Amino acid sequence: MPATLRPRALRSGDLVVVTAPSGGLEPGEEPLLARGVAILERMGFRVRVSPMVAPGRHRWWASGTPAEQADELNALLRDPEVRAIVAHTGGQATVGYLDLIDLDAIRADPKPIIGYSDISLLHMALHARTGLVGFHADIATHGFGNDWYTLGDEARRTELVDLYTRVLTKAEAPGALPAKAAWETWRPGSAQGPLFGGLLNRLVLLQATPFAPAAEQFEGAVLFWEELQRPVSRIWYDLHALRLSGVLDRIAAMVVGIPTEVTPYDGAEQRADLRDAVLDVLGARDIPVLAQVDFGHTSPNLPLPIGVRAHVDADNRTLSLIEPAVAEQ
Repeated sequence: MPATLRPRALRSGDLVVVTAPSGGLEPGEEPLLARGVAILERMGFRVRVSPMVAPGRHRWWASGTPAEQADELNALLRDPEVRAIVAHTGGQATVGYLDLIDLDAIRADPKPIIGYSDISLLHMALHARTGLVGFHADIATHGFGNDWYTLGDEARRTELVDLYTRVLTKAEAPGALPAKAAWETWRPGSAQGPLFGGLLNRLVLLQATPFAPAAEQFEGAVLFWEELQRPVSRIWYDLHALRLSGVLDRIAAMVVGIPTEVTPYDGAEQRADLRDAVLDVLGARDIPVLAQVDFGHTSPNLPLPIGVRAHVDADNRTLSLIEPAVAEQ
C-alpha cells in the first residue's frame, strides 16, 4: 500500500490548467467556464484552458478518445510548469484510460488534480496506485462557474475562496470545514482517519478493476460519498456491495454528501429515504455517520483531499481536516 503522496504547495502566480479529462464543453457552457477561470484567478493562480476544452471537441460522450485523453493528462503531469490540474466538468470517460496514465510522472512530481463526479474515479484509482492526494472539489464550469460563485452571498464566497486557497497553498492543517447550514447526525459518535471516497457508483465500479484500493486502505478510513440520479434502492444495493467486500467493516466513520435527484422508495405501505437505506445496510456497526455535508453534485463543494486525515464529530456535526493536504515547497 503506497504512502500518502502530497502535492507540492502552490504559490501565487503558479500555472493551473483547466482540462477535460472526462466530458467536453457543451454548447452554452462558455460563460460558465469563463467565470470558473475567474474564480481560480481570484485565488492567485495563472490559468490556462487546455485545447481539450475547445467548443465542439467531442468523441461520443467524451472530450476525446481514451488515448487522446490520456496523452493530454500525461503531458500535464510531465510539464514542470503546470502545478495543478482542474477538471472543467465530470462525465463518464475516465475509466477508459486508467491503464494509460503515467504513474511514474505522478510519483516524480505530484500535482493536485481537482474535480468531482467522474473525476473522483481518477482520485481513488491514483491514490490506490501511487498514494496521490486527490482533491474532491468543485469543477471549473458547473462548480466555480456556477451562478452561486458570481451572485451568491459574498461572505460565504469569500470564505470558500479563502478555504480553497489555504488548502492548496499552505502546508498546514486547514481545520474545521465551514458548513453552509447545519449538517445531520445519522449515527452519533466521533472518529479520525484518512479520507477516502467520491461518487458512490464510481467507487463500486472501481472495485471490479485492478485499480481498486487495497483492503488495508479502508482500515480506519473516513469514507465519504455522494450520489445523483439514483433511486434509494440502487444506493442500498451499492452499499451492500461495499459491505460484502468488507469495506464497511474496516472504516471508522462515514460522511454522506448532499444527494441530487435521489428518489426515496414509496411503496404502498412502506417508505424508505436515503437515511433509512444507509442505516439499514450499516446494521449494528457502531460508526459515526455525518450527513448532508456540503459536497456532491451541488455547488459549492467543500474541498475533501483523499488520503488526508480528518476528524468527524457527528455529535457536534463537524468535519475537520487535521493534516495538511499539500507539502512544503
